[in-house]
Amino acid sequence: MSGTGGADARLRAVVGLAQAMSAAQTRIEAVQVAARRAREALDADMGAVSVWERDTGRLRVLVNNGLLAAGEEELPEDESYALAEYPEIARFLAQKGLGEPWTVDGLPRAWAQSVDDSPDGPACRERAASLRRRGRGCCLVAPILLRGRAWGELYLARKAGAPVFSDEDAGFATVLAAQISAGLAQSEELEEVRRLAFTDALTGLANRRAIDAKLDTALEAHRADGTVVSLVVCDVNGLKRVNDEKGHEVGDQLLAHFADQLSLCGAMLPGSVVGRLGGDEFCLVAEGVSADEVVRVAEELCAQALTLDQGEGVACGVASTGDPIGPVTTADRLFRLADAAQYRAKAGQAAHPVVAGRGQAPDPTVRLAEGAADPRSDVGGRKNERRRFRGARHSAEPGLLLSAVIGALDDEQPTRRVHPGDTLGRLEVVAETSARLLDAVSWWISYVPPGTAQMRTAHYGVRRMTRGPGSIRAQVQRAINEAPDAVFDLRAYPLTAQAVRGGAFSMRVGVPGNDPAEEAVLLVGGYRAVLAAGGHNPAGGWLIELFADDSTLSFAALGPVLRALIAVALSGPASPPG
Repeated sequence: MSGTGGADARLRAVVGLAQAMSAAQTRIEAVQVAARRAREALDADMGAVSVWERDTGRLRVLVNNGLLAAGEEELPEDESYALAEYPEIARFLAQKGLGEPWTVDGLPRAWAQSVDDSPDGPACRERAASLRRRGRGCCLVAPILLRGRAWGELYLARKAGAPVFSDEDAGFATVLAAQISAGLAQSEELEEVRRLAFTDALTGLANRRAIDAKLDTALEAHRADGTVVSLVVCDVNGLKRVNDEKGHEVGDQLLAHFADQLSLCGAMLPGSVVGRLGGDEFCLVAEGVSADEVVRVAEELCAQALTLDQGEGVACGVASTGDPIGPVTTADRLFRLADAAQYRAKAGQAAHPVVAGRGQAPDPTVRLAEGAADPRSDVGGRKNERRRFRGARHSAEPGLLLSAVIGALDDEQPTRRVHPGDTLGRLEVVAETSARLLDAVSWWISYVPPGTAQMRTAHYGVRRMTRGPGSIRAQVQRAINEAPDAVFDLRAYPLTAQAVRGGAFSMRVGVPGNDPAEEAVLLVGGYRAVLAAGGHNPAGGWLIELFADDSTLSFAALGPVLRALIAVALSGPASPPG
């Protein structure tokens, strides 16, 4: 599609690029789509997307697409260029001295070059020489910005003898680069959500969801070919004492230091994954190594834990399919066995790991695990306890919130799946799932039409009533019976306005420095706190508010999580509320 392709065709190309990038699940998928779609839109023979690595001062090629020259790869491992060789690109990336004709509506304008350009022109000799070496006659370079900063470039080229790129092509490439920027921002949000969904925020280790996924995969291999799968479950001793005597900050440091030791020990077992299950509980999943090797590493872990400045060592239990523990077909059975071993280590204040299947017959750990599997049993003076693996009914752990909401959005049951284009429906899933996990009082979704500062309620859900001066019941009655079309001017609510633009905030009543207008909303509703986050898509601006009473879990530090989940819900096709 050259400059004569027509405005309609180019508009369709931009829309197609946006839709294709919105469906990408990772950054590399997004840049692959960008290179291919941009190449097709401008009738180029080859397209590439590169990222500016600020620490090295180089442009690193992420993807090449189309007719490649000798030595070029579609997904190169190490193809990069020093910016010093291309001063015109450095000028764009540094965003210095950019003015007409170098910008289009404030964006760095794409520029074209052919092998016949004068060396005194804006393009450098090195670029022309590079074109000749690769059998190309011209190229088009469009800088890509991400969140207002230089990110990299879109590069398009045509083979020798093909029509050179025109000024109109350069203008269109500027538009494509801007759309690529929007798509990359979305893909990075999604990758950050996935990272948070599978990572423990305090330690950086895998979280329970990631451990479950790893264990399921490992047991599939065990069932298929007998691969040895081992699970080590650890409980850090003395954490409560440290928290009570020295504060939770010191307790968190203890957990972080033990996590470092666990990570180093896990590195001794190739292919293993280490994680934090919650609180003071950690684990290690090993696949394809002998049970003896896993036990040796667990011994080392116990010894290292005793060297920590705080705490009192670790209670460690091991269960492996390489030991005589009976058939293991599910992750739940392996967890029960490792749990039972860890429980015995804790009860006996053992300085070494307890290993299921290695005691005198009948093995007491296996018996304990099998007894714990029966919900009617009372083992060791306590009823069947699976809190660490089944999860609490309510939780404010960011990883659990992310996994629960993403799971609800990706529900595989067709009868329950929300249509991707139903913006309000997807936001309702985020709001209801988050409110249920946090035990919130209620949730509210508000909508701001494009180009306005007027916000109205789109939907709400009440989970229980408050007893404040303006209870939720009274508030809902007013909203339904007296002011069904109530509109709020965002200029009177600065924090809310910022949230609608893609921010987030939390507020608890009675805290000095609260915005009076925002706190008044809480007091009238009888609430104790609010967590709010928002974002926008082509349909308009959106806001989710979760309200709390004294029974609701803490909203502290959950703003970025809710904001990221809203970004996921707002991605793809968009629709205003009905």
